[in-house]
Amino acid sequence: MIIRILNDVLCGRDDLRLPRGGEIDRLAPIPFRFNGVEYQGYRGDTLASALLANGVRLVGRSFKYHRPRGVLTAGSEEPNALVELRRGARREPNSRATTVELFPGLEANSQNCWPHVGVDLLSVNQIAGPLFAAGFYYKTFMGAGLSTWMFCERWIRRAAGLGRAPTVADPDRYERAHRHCDLLVVGAGPAGLMAAATAAATGLKGILLDEQDQVGGRLRGERLTVDGGPAADWAAATAADLVARENVTVLTRTTAFGVFDDQWVGAVERVADHLPEPAPFTPRQRYWKIKARRILVATGAIERPLVFAGNDRPGVMLAGAVRTYVNRFAVAPGRRAVVFTNNDDGYRTALDHLAAGIEVNAVVDPRPADGGALAAEVAAAGVPVLRGHVVTAVEGGRAVVGAAVMKWDAKAGQPVGDPTVITCDHLAMSGGWDPVLHLMSQNGAKAVWDDALAAFRPGPGARGDCQAIGAAQGDFDLAACLAAGAAAGAAAATDFGTAEAPPSVPPVPMVAPSESQPIAPLWRVPPGPSGGGSAFIDPQHDVTAGDIAIARRENYISVEHLKRYTTLGMATDQGKLSNVNGLALLAAETERTIPATGTTTFRAPFTPVAFGAFVGRDVGAHEAPQRRSAMHGWHLAHGGVMVDSGGWARPQYYLEAGESADDTSAMDRAIIREVQAVRTAVGMVDVSTLGKIDIQGGDAAEFLNRVYINGWSQLAVGKARYGLMLRPDGLVADDGTTSRLAEKHFLMTTTTANAGKVMAELEWYLQVVWPDLDVKVASVTEQWAAMALAGPHARAVLRAAAPDLDFSDAALPFMGVMTGAIAGVPVRVFRISFSGELSYEINAPADFAAAVWAHLMAAGAAHDIRPYGTEAMAILRIEKGHPAGPELNGQTTADDLGMGRMMSGKKPFIGQALAGRPGLSDPARPKLVGLVPVDGRTRPLSGAHLVANPAAPAPNPSLGWISSSAYLSPTLGHPIALGFLAAWPTRLGDTVWAVSPLHGQRVEVKVVDPVFLDPEGARLKPADSDPPTPAPAVDTPLPPRAPAVEIAAGDYGARGPGRPMVRLSLRGNLRTLQVEGVDPATADALARQFGQALPETGQAVGGGDRPRMMWSGPDRWLIVAPDDGDLPARVAAALGAGSAAVVDLSHSRAVIRIRGAVWREILAKGTAVDLDPSVFGGEQTRLTALFHVPVTLDVRDDGAAVDIFAARSLAPDLWAALTDAAGEFGYRIA
Repeated sequence: MIIRILNDVLCGRDDLRLPRGGEIDRLAPIPFRFNGVEYQGYRGDTLASALLANGVRLVGRSFKYHRPRGVLTAGSEEPNALVELRRGARREPNSRATTVELFPGLEANSQNCWPHVGVDLLSVNQIAGPLFAAGFYYKTFMGAGLSTWMFCERWIRRAAGLGRAPTVADPDRYERAHRHCDLLVVGAGPAGLMAAATAAATGLKGILLDEQDQVGGRLRGERLTVDGGPAADWAAATAADLVARENVTVLTRTTAFGVFDDQWVGAVERVADHLPEPAPFTPRQRYWKIKARRILVATGAIERPLVFAGNDRPGVMLAGAVRTYVNRFAVAPGRRAVVFTNNDDGYRTALDHLAAGIEVNAVVDPRPADGGALAAEVAAAGVPVLRGHVVTAVEGGRAVVGAAVMKWDAKAGQPVGDPTVITCDHLAMSGGWDPVLHLMSQNGAKAVWDDALAAFRPGPGARGDCQAIGAAQGDFDLAACLAAGAAAGAAAATDFGTAEAPPSVPPVPMVAPSESQPIAPLWRVPPGPSGGGSAFIDPQHDVTAGDIAIARRENYISVEHLKRYTTLGMATDQGKLSNVNGLALLAAETERTIPATGTTTFRAPFTPVAFGAFVGRDVGAHEAPQRRSAMHGWHLAHGGVMVDSGGWARPQYYLEAGESADDTSAMDRAIIREVQAVRTAVGMVDVSTLGKIDIQGGDAAEFLNRVYINGWSQLAVGKARYGLMLRPDGLVADDGTTSRLAEKHFLMTTTTANAGKVMAELEWYLQVVWPDLDVKVASVTEQWAAMALAGPHARAVLRAAAPDLDFSDAALPFMGVMTGAIAGVPVRVFRISFSGELSYEINAPADFAAAVWAHLMAAGAAHDIRPYGTEAMAILRIEKGHPAGPELNGQTTADDLGMGRMMSGKKPFIGQALAGRPGLSDPARPKLVGLVPVDGRTRPLSGAHLVANPAAPAPNPSLGWISSSAYLSPTLGHPIALGFLAAWPTRLGDTVWAVSPLHGQRVEVKVVDPVFLDPEGARLKPADSDPPTPAPAVDTPLPPRAPAVEIAAGDYGARGPGRPMVRLSLRGNLRTLQVEGVDPATADALARQFGQALPETGQAVGGGDRPRMMWSGPDRWLIVAPDDGDLPARVAAALGAGSAAVVDLSHSRAVIRIRGAVWREILAKGTAVDLDPSVFGGEQTRLTALFHVPVTLDVRDDGAAVDIFAARSLAPDLWAALTDAAGEFGYRIA
């Protein structure tokens, strides 16, 4: 009770709800709390209108001076009534009370005040106001040193009006979605509605959006008529017709905040901001990315304040806003008004006051005595009309109690005579209207000054197809707005091919003619004889008219410099209320015209946008898709601690029962176990992440000759070779092994990190540089899972796992390749080593790979096999001196890595010419070396510089750097590192210092050979004798294909009538072949074989009893059929001996089917592709990215369903994203 009484005394309390009228629902009262006190509003209220209806005038405190502030506007341009909404994790600072829709249980508090908005001790800043004028920060802190600023900043931040952000995670969800249209209309006022209605009637695909909860714009706040009825009724009827049309989308509570290149518009839909909390599976906000063929900006205009002393006091409001509160919300902003205006719009406010029964004590107008019809009507109602007068100051503190009025000498620009105080409790001011230029300006349109409007309007220069209409173009007359909207809608229909308008095109409505007298620009009213305090230009930042003068004295005469020096028009204002007044005063100070002074840049966003809306669902597991190998589940089930490596989830090490990942000693024990297992027995590592590229064609060997530095023409079938690639600038790009599977068929491997990059480079060279080569490349990284058996017992494990295969040195020598079957699964076996041990790499089709892995682990149990992770793998390769990613960092040459002799002099290759540059062939360049700590204990850190004397003064010459470091080498018993050191090998045996200033470390290290272990390569040879003659082959059946995603059938997501609205399923057991390089004869043969021709670009054919044929890129198709037929044989028969390349991708793709009417809405949340049925209908395909996953979309069953082909390793994350996006519709997994 005490709090309520105190609040009522300090902030005001009165019943100012009008007895009738407005859009509010008086049968739906809504309780809410403000500053801990309970009030009541109605459905349809905003927080601002509800507070005004309860007589609450003091809402907050200003940013810098902590002056009392109340509601100034009725829209998103509000600078004063910034409040803190909700509590806890949903606490939302800096919310504009004018746009917050009232909901049950709403809690709001004033911000930037202490201890209470009515008694704010920080208002002492007003006394020190002259110290905080423009340039305060520059003058006080720029020369004071960093320490002074750091000390003062926290106190300044506490005193500034920034609100309090929550300190816990936001519990709500946010989404992104994409939409395409012919016509986007931004703003649903009279011009926007008319344009949308006209275009919609001609069949154009359109989107109409508006930031308010309903369409209508200014019509909702005016007593205007259209076709003889209330204008708001016409707006509602027009909106209802638009909503009923299938070709139109109407988005309310949606703000277009930016226009970007290529006709993209960013908009935020406040889906559930008007609710206590979103419904389950419903986003709070949705970020729309809309691409339109034409954009019509119908954003209206914003009323301009007048600049006079005390114009920021609670109770001083814009005249148009006052009309909105009276007519739309049935709220009297007070009981006695004074209207101060330099244009006829103020008279409309006076008349609306009178119609609502609110007393108007005077209309003050600086224009000459001969007024127009509106002024005469006001005077006839008994209201004093003081022409040739101005308000020089507002009387009052936390509320308005009167206005000081003086005569105005327009020629001198000064008030004259003695002031008269007119009593009032609110003052409605109007300085004219400014077209909302922001979106047009963002799109490149230049602002053009219009003397008749005393405002800027959008001019030429807009990029793309974007134009302003209605008040946004400077047409403030209602009839002109309607006509402009109709003309713009009809023009769009004509330009986009629907000019034959049907009879249903709505006619332009009839409105009563209006007459207005010209505006008289009034940029500032100088103070009267009694002063009256500061006159504010930008109330959001406490920028006063005096600050403009200070900036001019400091020679900040550029508008951009003025903005930075004074903060005029920064932050959410972006010039909405302050720009023109500020520019006019700067023009006067510099004796220039306003257009010569120029404008600042309007920047996106138009209104604040929550970070959550930008991020959408890219949080947590949805932030970035992570690849998972086919053995991922096995790793987790057996103690694997996963780490992201090159975009893949890989086991870093494996814990045993009772060990914890939080225990670093457990990690050390695990890594030691794994390294020792490989060195003494056998280990197995998942290397599925290595890039794998299928290369086919008659010129494949020549192509490899050009790509790698070493030769490939003589590589025998069944053999592999290590290769090194250079960039065109001569530096190392990547390395790996390539195997010759057949005369014209190779398999290339790349590093994990560079797999995609190498594939793209190969495609580019084939398409652009060497299009004449008969070569086709295809990524098969997803098709083949890979595992490496390494250690002295590796061959024994293979013999136990596949006793019918011959693993003798003769059958499978070092760098040899063979095919066979393990556990009934066809595999490729490569005798390749990355660890320095006897090693075999086994490639298996991904859907069967988990079964092969498990079979090998079971076969190795008798040999103490142990899985090992990336940590052990790194130590093993450092011990062996193998360069990897840290050594192939884009700064090293082949010679730096000790591989200079590999560069062939008999053939050209990429990078050959520039590799011979003096800077890259200099013998003094740092070369790969091994390093060990002299003390045998301290690990030198990766990235440390190598210097001769760590105590030398800076700059200390760097002799090289450490690229890779192993904090322990179980084999050698001490830390080891690889690095690059100048003057190698003359420094062999010397000591240098590894210095890491970032970590404060200095370690003396000894220079050794980079091959720490087995430089002779003896460990690569089998320790056991050649295996005996293989056992007879056994016909082992194939194991079941493991799905890429583990799913559980059932209904999920939102529940209720009509739900679930969509069904998701995983299509399994498909055979997928990629065909590329098809000539006309081969295309005819395929058509005869399957009874259908290969589809054109973006098309698909077949299905049912015929294979599905899908376009999958230039000269590339996918042929898909159930995996129980003879598809490979039929394709091979059709292709014959032609040049087409066929690659089996059956295990590389997961296929997700979504069936249901809303599948397009689900996909629109994750892809920018136009999904409209008119553009993307049945029997069509698209290559795109869906939730950051590359996919092929295939529309099935006349648009009733879609198949999504995605990389197998990314399918789990894509499935999770799709089910998450489907949640609001309810979905069934079948």
